[in-house]
Amino acid sequence: MSDEHWYEDETGPMVRPYMVTRGRTRPSGAHAIDLMSRVTALETDAQGPDIDHARAALLGVIRRGPRPVVELAADADLPLTVLRVLLGDLAEAGLIRIDEPRKLPAGGPATDPGLLREIVQRLREI
Repeated sequence: MSDEHWYEDETGPMVRPYMVTRGRTRPSGAHAIDLMSRVTALETDAQGPDIDHARAALLGVIRRGPRPVVELAADADLPLTVLRVLLGDLAEAGLIRIDEPRKLPAGGPATDPGLLREIVQRLREI
């Protein structure tokens, strides 16, 4: 007997994303979830009735430490639209906090031409 999971590698996940999100394509509630929004697990033992396996697994990833949505998408191996819906559900259940990304001041490091050149150079090295 092999430990390989052929069904994931060759046919994709067993549960399609629209089943995980119950057909929704946007998060419920008033949560604006940007790629750089920071997600933090709240200290609570409560789990609402809508916390299924997918949401519980995502919550486990979030509990490892606060991180941006873009990192969560990679860590959880979920499409961004699915991730946003699940994050909205967890926020509605009071299990996580979603903070807007910090705005950089004009002329800050994001507009430094030298820094931008260095980033491009490092990306090309990868």
